[in-house]
Amino acid sequence: MNSTDFIVARHDFSECKFIETQLPNAGALPDEALLVKIERFAFTANNITYATLGDQLKYWQLFPGPQGFGNIPVWGFGEVVVSRHPSIEAGERLFGYFPMATHLVIEAADVRKHGLRDAAAHRQGVAPVYNAYARVSGIGDFEGRNGDYQALLRPLFMLSFLVDDFLREHEFFGARRVMLSSASSKTAFGLAYLLHSNPEPMHVIGLTSAGNADFVRSLGCYHEVVLYDQVETLPQDSPVAFVDMAGNSAIRARLHHHFRNAMKYSGQIGLTHQSFSPDEVELPGAKPAWFFAPDQIRKRAKEWGAGGIDQRFGAAWSAFAPTLPARLTVIEGRGRDAVKQVYLDTLNGRIPPAQGHILSLLG
Repeated sequence: MNSTDFIVARHDFSECKFIETQLPNAGALPDEALLVKIERFAFTANNITYATLGDQLKYWQLFPGPQGFGNIPVWGFGEVVVSRHPSIEAGERLFGYFPMATHLVIEAADVRKHGLRDAAAHRQGVAPVYNAYARVSGIGDFEGRNGDYQALLRPLFMLSFLVDDFLREHEFFGARRVMLSSASSKTAFGLAYLLHSNPEPMHVIGLTSAGNADFVRSLGCYHEVVLYDQVETLPQDSPVAFVDMAGNSAIRARLHHHFRNAMKYSGQIGLTHQSFSPDEVELPGAKPAWFFAPDQIRKRAKEWGAGGIDQRFGAAWSAFAPTLPARLTVIEGRGRDAVKQVYLDTLNGRIPPAQGHILSLLG
């Protein structure tokens, strides 16, 4: 049996192709291994970030490709078609991190009622969340369109949740307004929803391009929507916090020079510890810093105890998820042509922010 895999050149993401990868026969699977058919997966701009950081954060080693190529990880659903594990039956559905492919072999370990881990040696050394799979058979929140929203937004909403928690923990560093760049992005509007709807809501300003402004206004979770070329029109009379989803140093500098000492927090959403590239001159206001989600997870896990993060995040997601049908149109695509087209359109910034794409390489 073969798996069809979609791979990209690690030095040039515009170069992509499909390959056939031979899978072991059912009888040749290792003990406790699973052969999983990948039913459907989400693809967003966040997956391009995974590719961009593929070497730095070891994403390329999760699903190795041939020399010079890699398989971009995606969030999605798979069905166990062959199981060598006594506690897992064929037909069970899993939610987690998959390759852009039709099949995956998982070396099941730490099998529990609600989940398991892939213990394959080449997958170790990354954040544990990327090797964890939820057992979701028969769970309504992971079925049908609800499942599509999980794949498209749940991992990003966790980041939104952690940033919101961090800002509230620090009482917004004294700010009375929060500005979010790349306001149309899924992580940004998840954060805007939390800032807007949680107890003691903050005044939320969305910074965006002219082309995305109408969509950002339609989300209903920004008090103001301001174009990037108009940021200097924002009043300077009350303190602000800036959460940078875009990573645009020029916009960051303009905001710091405009607000000066009224800039009480300036954070860039990061996936790893790293430093800002040195600015030409030191910026006025709060010193820019990276927000590193795993640090906040470790801190809260210690403070809130076992299950504390999951319980609080679950409550936040349960409130957020019902708002998504009005904010996001899910578009399904099947087959090689659809996958390649959505990949290239996402790579080149041609996907409207109101769209969420769910794909499958199965015929």
